[in-house]
Amino acid sequence: MNGGSADQNDIRISCIICAYNEAPRIAAVLTAASTHPLLHEVIVVNDGSTDNTAEVVRRFSSVKLISHEVNRGKSAAMATGVSAAKYGLLMLLDADLSGLDVTHITALAMPVLSGEADVALSLRRNSLLIFQFIGLDFVSGERVIRKELLSETLGEISRLPRFGIEIFMNRRIVARRLSVAVASWPQVTQARKTEKLGYWKGIWAEWRMIADLLQAAYPVLLISQTFHLLALRTNRAGTTEPTVRTG
Repeated sequence: MNGGSADQNDIRISCIICAYNEAPRIAAVLTAASTHPLLHEVIVVNDGSTDNTAEVVRRFSSVKLISHEVNRGKSAAMATGVSAAKYGLLMLLDADLSGLDVTHITALAMPVLSGEADVALSLRRNSLLIFQFIGLDFVSGERVIRKELLSETLGEISRLPRFGIEIFMNRRIVARRLSVAVASWPQVTQARKTEKLGYWKGIWAEWRMIADLLQAAYPVLLISQTFHLLALRTNRAGTTEPTVRTG
């Protein structure tokens, strides 16, 4: 994970993982990400965790750990990660993925690295059925984008609702008419909040997240974003068959 010339840095990838109380799950994600040849740095933003998330991250010597003293939400954590990132491309990964391996990271990175698309999104096995049907998850937390898409607006991102970052990114993707590729991840799932917190606390947390999404954009706008992103898609879900480049 060494630096290079400005041109090289522009096509290298900084991976950002925002985590809050993900000690039981984040090691699996870091196992896949921390030694991947296409990721030139991996940054974990520990967003005020009260469990031993930080201790788990420290086991991965190549990973940069940044900690918030208090929980500020995913949007603020993302702003911290983007500010710290060295390279021109960002891979954003959720910390609670199960089944992730190096091939999935490659599949997400290659459409952007190869020039096929400006942006890549994942489509996980347990994405909502409607997203599976249309072939695009518009709130996917796993993405590859250019750093400038977010670095130009860090102050605004910090003031977003706690879970408003994906909607914010979508707005900028649509406004710039950036092409979008979908990487199908049929072996990967994301832990539901009911699994992490128990049923009732998990339901409450899900409703809080939905409220944040609605605060970031009205329902009609959310539907509109989905159709705009579909129009910008360059491939059909599952058609990307990348190869790993190590050079």
